[in-house]
Amino acid sequence: MRSTSVGAFEAKTHLSALLERVERGEEIVITRHGRPVARLLPIARSAADAQAAAERLLQIGGDLALGRDWRALHGEEPH
Repeated sequence: MRSTSVGAFEAKTHLSALLERVERGEEIVITRHGRPVARLLPIARSAADAQAAAERLLQIGGDLALGRDWRALHGEEPH
């Protein structure tokens, strides 16, 4: 996925165009005075990122008991 950086003023001025680019799958990083302060991401990507993060936490946790397995909450069989 392509990522582009834009300043806050440009983001405000061209929000509609930026949203169209995000809908097509692009990630937009909004900066203020050259520092990243926000990201515009497609919704589907955010959900996939959340699931990937949950998987990484399960791998990192190994044998740690952190409560209910998230898969059980969704009716899936744990691996």
